[in-house]
Amino acid sequence: MTPAEVRQSYRENMDAVGETIVIRRYTGTGVGRVPADTNVRARVTGYEERELVGTIQQGDRKLIVLVEDLINAGFAVPVTPNDKVVLRGTMISIVTVDDSTRRIQGELIAYEIQARG
Repeated sequence: MTPAEVRQSYRENMDAVGETIVIRRYTGTGVGRVPADTNVRARVTGYEERELVGTIQQGDRKLIVLVEDLINAGFAVPVTPNDKVVLRGTMISIVTVDDSTRRIQGELIAYEIQARG
């Protein structure tokens, strides 16, 4: 499959099972820092018991977020662990951001985010 075909497949999957989340980025420091929220679609799942290794803990969530959705929403990629996720009204922390697993022919299609909280 080409990157364009994979992107289309991911878009169709997001249309079917995705939900809207917020990626929140703060600028500034301390009490004066300012949040900037970006609404995007994500596929949100938990981790299976066999995946609970390394930094992954029970209760962590796996979020698949399309790069093109972030760019189209005006988010300055990449997503980093300094950003936050607002999921179903609750702000949670980003533990890791995988930008390798969901690449096709070197092109990043989606981030796989491990979130906790």
